[in-house]
Amino acid sequence: MTTTPYSGLRVVEIAEDPGGEFTGKLLAGSGADVVKVEPPHGSAGRRVGPFADDRRDPEASLSFHWYNAGKRSVILDDTSDDGRSALEELLTGADVLIVSLSPAQAAARDLVPSELVTRYPRLIVVALTPFGLDGPWSSYRGSDLVGLAAGGMLHSCGYDDHSLPPVRPGGDHAYTTAASFAHTGLLLALLERRRTGRGQVVDVSVHAACAVSGELSNPFWFYPKAIVKRQTSRHAQPSPTQPALFRCGDDHYVYFALILADQKPWQALVKWMDDMELAADLTDPAYDDLAYRQRNFAHVQELVEVFFLLLDSETAYHEGQRRGLPIGVARAPEELFDDEHLRARGFFVEVEQDEQTVSHPGTPYRFSAYDLPGPRRAPRLGEHTREVLERV
Repeated sequence: MTTTPYSGLRVVEIAEDPGGEFTGKLLAGSGADVVKVEPPHGSAGRRVGPFADDRRDPEASLSFHWYNAGKRSVILDDTSDDGRSALEELLTGADVLIVSLSPAQAAARDLVPSELVTRYPRLIVVALTPFGLDGPWSSYRGSDLVGLAAGGMLHSCGYDDHSLPPVRPGGDHAYTTAASFAHTGLLLALLERRRTGRGQVVDVSVHAACAVSGELSNPFWFYPKAIVKRQTSRHAQPSPTQPALFRCGDDHYVYFALILADQKPWQALVKWMDDMELAADLTDPAYDDLAYRQRNFAHVQELVEVFFLLLDSETAYHEGQRRGLPIGVARAPEELFDDEHLRARGFFVEVEQDEQTVSHPGTPYRFSAYDLPGPRRAPRLGEHTREVLERV
C-alpha cells in the first residue's frame, strides 16, 4: 500500500487556465509529483475569486486552492538566463510537461511542443489549448464559455423557454471535460513510451473535447437530421419531454423521469401511490395500455405532482428507491457535506490550508490494491522553489 498509480511520475506544469491546472490536479491526486511553474507575480489563477475571508491576495483564492491541491510551487522567470536554465533542468528530469500556452505564447517562450520532444526525447508534452495547435482557429483565444459555445454543448443548456438564450453551467465544464481527455491521452502516451522509450506531443483541444461531448445532439443530427431543444433540468431532445422535477412538501425537489413506456416502473409507482390512497383512477386496468397512458398523460402528470407535494423529499427519495424507482433529491452543493452516504464512504477529507482546517472533496474512485494519497493543500507561491531547484 506504499505505491500509488503515479508514484515516481515527475510532472512539470506551466498552466494559467483551469484546463491545464485540473489535468495536473488529477495527476497529483494519484501520486504524481507535480511541480507548478509560476512567474514571480504568481499564476493568474491566484487572482480568481472567491477568496477566503474576502482577502484578495495570492494565497486566498479558493479557486486556486481547488485546482492546485497537492502540487509544489516553483517561481521561475523564464525570460532570464537563470530562469531558462532552471526550466531546462526541470524538463530534463521530467516525464510529463503540461502546458496550456497558445502557439504564439509557446513560440515566444521557446516552449513549442514539437521542438520540446526533440530536445527531450522521453518527455510527453500535454498541450491543452482552446482550439488545438494547428488549424485556422489555432490562434483564437478561448474561455470556458467559448469552449462550450463553439463545441456545441451550450446549445443544450438552459430552459424550455427558447426566447431565453442558452445558459452556461457552472463548474468550468469545458475545461474539466478537456482535462479528462488530456488525462486519457497522457495514459495512452505513457503506454506507448513503455514500448518505444520515446515521448510525444498530446495535442488536446477544448473545442474538440466539447464537440464530442454533446450527448444526444450529435447522433440526432447525424442520423435523423433533428435539432435538439433545451429543456429545463432534463436532456435536450428534438421533441419536448415531460418535466422531471417534482416539488415536495418540504419545498425541496426530487428528480424522477416518469417514462410511461416502461411497464415495471409504472406499476411500481401506481402501487406506491395506491398504498398511500393517492392513486385515484390510475389503478383502472385501462392504464395498463401504453397508448391509453400516453393519451391521458396530462392527467397522470398532475396526479404525480400532487403525490410528491404530500411527501417530504427525503421520504420520496428513499421510499422511491426502495421500490426500485430512479428518484434523487435535487441537493444544493452545500448540502452535500451532510449527505449520509458520502459521509459513510469518507468522501470529504479534512485538509489544513493556511492555518485553517477545511473539508475537501476526495476522489470518486477507490482501488483495492493501494490507497491514494488523498487531498493535500495547494502550495503557497514559490513555497518549493529552493527544495525543487536544489535537487535538479
